[in-house]
Amino acid sequence: MKNQENEKPLSSNEVKKLKPVKAKKTDELDENGLLEIEAIAVEKVVKGARSIGDLDGFIPENVSQDFNPPVDKKGAKKSKFIDRETFMQPQGSRTIFGPDQRIVYNSTAYPWRCVGRIETALGYASGVMIGPRHVLTCAHVIDFLSNGSTGWVKFSPMYYNGPNASYGTANAIKTYYKYKVKGPTIDSTEGKYDYSVIVLDRNIGNTIGWMGAKAYTDSWDGGAYWTHAGYPMDLTGAQRPIYQNSIALNGDDSTTDTHQAIYHQGDVWPGQSGGPFWGYWGTTPYVVAVQSWQNASTNAASGGNDLLDLVNKARTEYP
Repeated sequence: MKNQENEKPLSSNEVKKLKPVKAKKTDELDENGLLEIEAIAVEKVVKGARSIGDLDGFIPENVSQDFNPPVDKKGAKKSKFIDRETFMQPQGSRTIFGPDQRIVYNSTAYPWRCVGRIETALGYASGVMIGPRHVLTCAHVIDFLSNGSTGWVKFSPMYYNGPNASYGTANAIKTYYKYKVKGPTIDSTEGKYDYSVIVLDRNIGNTIGWMGAKAYTDSWDGGAYWTHAGYPMDLTGAQRPIYQNSIALNGDDSTTDTHQAIYHQGDVWPGQSGGPFWGYWGTTPYVVAVQSWQNASTNAASGGNDLLDLVNKARTEYP
């Protein structure tokens, strides 16, 4: 583990200058299945408690690395599934501020292969590999059942018009959470804890890789360091992923770094919930938050020390 909380991530201009890194080997993967899963509640981090160190990512030596995948022109040409101008009007939400800067991509390079589509009984969302068999996503897509367990969860890394032929779809066997967040509306408390970690039935991360994780700090507020990726319903019907660079995040000034809503005006739409926000320290990507909610004036992610603690718990108890 490393602790670099006082260091800032690379700027978007610095990331653009990074060169792709070629893989050294080649490998492949299969698919399997499971159903109802245990939900594990994790205590919230107490205010003033010492944060754990950063959690490192992993890139297999057989995997290439890229930092700015090109536009998938074929995937981007397909007609939009939802008319944004009318769909969200009753709620008064915008979600897209200014020109839409989302880029449809199709890349199996690291770290893009770590992002995938989440499917539950509640619908589609986005997630990211955050450990050998651990996926970070939003809590509001998890179907919390009355018997204390959760409904089924499926994760398909680098889903593109269907599960990737090499990676397939993995099923959750455990769900870690801090707070049971239930949509469709998300209140101010839920907005601080809208993240969960699902443990998969196999270690697909050993083949795919996974991103690192850091606790967001308000000292990064206003810096356009961050990249976001996910599966929007409007542009691609949650069938193909998008990303956007150079997003500025701003932590809620009324709460501590322990757990907080993190505001932004990146371009998001339902389906992108649970999608990661990450920055680069050197060539290593670290996730600091996941997409949560939106209103008429802003969009918001959830992050903080509690997110890091949740990932660490899941990784430690189910390595």
